[in-house]
Amino acid sequence: MTALAALRDGVGRVNRAPAILIGVWLMTLAVTLPMTMGLRATIADSLGSSLAAERAASGVDYVWMQEFSARATGLGATFGPGVIGFGAVLDNLGGFVDNVRRPVAIVSAAAAYLLLWLFTAGGIVDRYARDRPIRAHGFFAVSGVFFFRFLRLAVVMWSAYACLFALVHPWLFDRLYPALTRETTVERTAFFVRVSLYAVFGAVLAFCNAVFDYAKVRAVVEDRRSMAGALWAALRFVARNRGAVALLYLADGALFLLVLFGYALVAPGAGGPGLSLWIGVAIGQLYVLARLWIKLVFWASETALFQSRLAHARYAARPVPAWPESPAAEGIRNEL
Repeated sequence: MTALAALRDGVGRVNRAPAILIGVWLMTLAVTLPMTMGLRATIADSLGSSLAAERAASGVDYVWMQEFSARATGLGATFGPGVIGFGAVLDNLGGFVDNVRRPVAIVSAAAAYLLLWLFTAGGIVDRYARDRPIRAHGFFAVSGVFFFRFLRLAVVMWSAYACLFALVHPWLFDRLYPALTRETTVERTAFFVRVSLYAVFGAVLAFCNAVFDYAKVRAVVEDRRSMAGALWAALRFVARNRGAVALLYLADGALFLLVLFGYALVAPGAGGPGLSLWIGVAIGQLYVLARLWIKLVFWASETALFQSRLAHARYAARPVPAWPESPAAEGIRNEL
């Protein structure tokens, strides 16, 4: 199977399991809603019944927003003009590539969110590998089994990403970039040097991300208990199929950029209360759904590529649907 065929297969697998997309969206909402309500209460206390409150109700008071973020602490310090519409995407992207520290409240919520993804990862990959319904009890049973295995893998993942952002990132942008641009007098040249370093860092980050993704896929599809073995097997798979893996990653990335471009065109700006407010909320949630769909397509397409490349092994081949399709029938087939 080629990379593009794996992408099409992955899209089909995700679209045939809409419950997973809805589930991860609800999971995202459950993590972000408490922070949203807390920030709402902080803003309401700051505005009170002042004239700034009236101006905020009819639009956006940029002067007040800057004053609020300057004196606020914790989560409130992140509130400003940059969180409106597509500006929030650019703010998150800029903070990620420049390794900007976030408030403890956001870091804690992000850690809890990643832990939830770690729990559901096993069930999601298993559902896409089987490409047939496994029901809620089957999904959570698989998730529970692989959660503790993926916790061990997460230690390696955390160590690798910590090394990238604590050592490689500062070396590239705090040491190498000033050395390369010390004698540069043209701003455009310095800009292209920085973009090139972003590309190098992004390539290393993408490689690590792909290896860890395929480690999860191999662990689930092959029912591996050793995460060190799954990681080594994933590294071998990526090395042997580097062209297809890279092309598939780029294709998935292109889908992500397409979603970003679409959101940039329709992202809501500052508006008043009423219908326009709820339209903006709806557009924002549709963007979140699209982002989550892209993430699931990443996993599903990687699973499809892996299964197609190792279909000679019985445990790695996707089962062919047969009638009657039931757990009992599957058990009978396994015994025969």
